[in-house]
Amino acid sequence: MTPPVPTLLVLDADPPPRLGRLTGRARIVHTDAAGLASRLPEADVLLVWDFASHAVREAWPGEGPRPRWVHTASAGVDHLMCPELAASDTVVTNARGIFDRPIAEYVAALVLAMAKDLPRTLDLQRERTWRHREARRVGGTRACVVGSGPIGRAIVRTLKALDVTTALVGRVPRTGIHGPDDLDRLMSRADWVIAAAPLTEQTYGMFDAHRFGVMQPSACFINVGRGPLVDEDALVRALTRRWIAGAALDVFATEPLPADSPLWHVPGLVVSPHMSGDTVGWRDELGTQFVELYERWAAGRSLVNVVDKKRGYVPGH
Repeated sequence: MTPPVPTLLVLDADPPPRLGRLTGRARIVHTDAAGLASRLPEADVLLVWDFASHAVREAWPGEGPRPRWVHTASAGVDHLMCPELAASDTVVTNARGIFDRPIAEYVAALVLAMAKDLPRTLDLQRERTWRHREARRVGGTRACVVGSGPIGRAIVRTLKALDVTTALVGRVPRTGIHGPDDLDRLMSRADWVIAAAPLTEQTYGMFDAHRFGVMQPSACFINVGRGPLVDEDALVRALTRRWIAGAALDVFATEPLPADSPLWHVPGLVVSPHMSGDTVGWRDELGTQFVELYERWAAGRSLVNVVDKKRGYVPGH
């Protein structure tokens, strides 16, 4: 008798993933957030395609069996992790490797745009105003990159190509990577402070009034990690009081950013809609990555990109 194929449950987002390669090798069931809790007991594998949803965190503590493996089409896992999932035998994997280069390029673009005052140039063009200014050099400046995973390391490599001196800060100090105890000192010397850390209990709200206070008045802050890394009220005060020269946020505590948020109107702040890692074809890359992981799993081979559920990220970096 042919054994039954595994049930793959997909928490959908539009457009849905392309899983044609799994035809006949998985019973694919699609659900939305409202139907997730009732579907979880029948699933062997859960693909969290809607990586912005908190539905897994809300549905997981319910009754019945749970999938043996959960994959999220994102680098962060804070949106799905709950105590019950963290304590279970379920393996969690993420989309590590898809977003590294695009996010690094985006950070480099922001550094160049802020150094060359491009946002103001565009505003003046719309006003048909000719106003000569002097821009900053990027080469020879210093950057402090917080988050020593693949994204942080890609940012360091890209900035070094612009002749920016970089310091990388991770959870623990090791060769080439500073520990948290060095963060204030490094931020106080940096022209660019770049947040690319995962969201954990230790990193929640780490960029607060104190941290913005140690930065140079000429320095700029960039967040491409997770929104709650930043105390947004403290950042607003730092910018309006000119404690720092500028900032760029691609991630926020609440997404989409509400139309009445004060962040839209803060002088010196660039707001972008969580797009730093999203390049043309990125969804196809995510789908291909999952299919390759599924093929490993179905063949009984060990999975890659396995998240340490206690730490909240893939270890080994």
